[in-house]
Amino acid sequence: MMKMLLRLIALLSAVLVASSAPPTCYSRVLALSKEITESFRDLQTSRDMDPCVETLPRLYLDIHNYCVLAKLRDFVAYPRCDRMLQVSALKEKARSLYTIMISYCRRDLVFLTDDCNALENPVLFPAAPSIIQS
Repeated sequence: MMKMLLRLIALLSAVLVASSAPPTCYSRVLALSKEITESFRDLQTSRDMDPCVETLPRLYLDIHNYCVLAKLRDFVAYPRCDRMLQVSALKEKARSLYTIMISYCRRDLVFLTDDCNALENPVLFPAAPSIIQS
């Protein structure tokens, strides 16, 4: 009985260790891009939306599209709406994503396309993940 209990504890410990693997660069970029896209959508659909939000560049992010880097730069550099805390926070997240993509994950990401129009007219299904294994 005691041996069986010890085996069960060992098995549960192994499962916990295996499921707590650190996030990869790709998974971090993917999660942050989804978070930014959702925050932007929430900002646009907010009841008490500031009129300047309507003038912001569209922010649909597909990290598999090379044009996403230019999209992030344009959004961060947009001179209006800086007085709004939500927009400033969103710009900080976009700046962080850009930095992660060009610095930390530069060799891990694979861009499947460079179709800038696709970022203006988003596809409703997610792109397949792609990453180079080192």
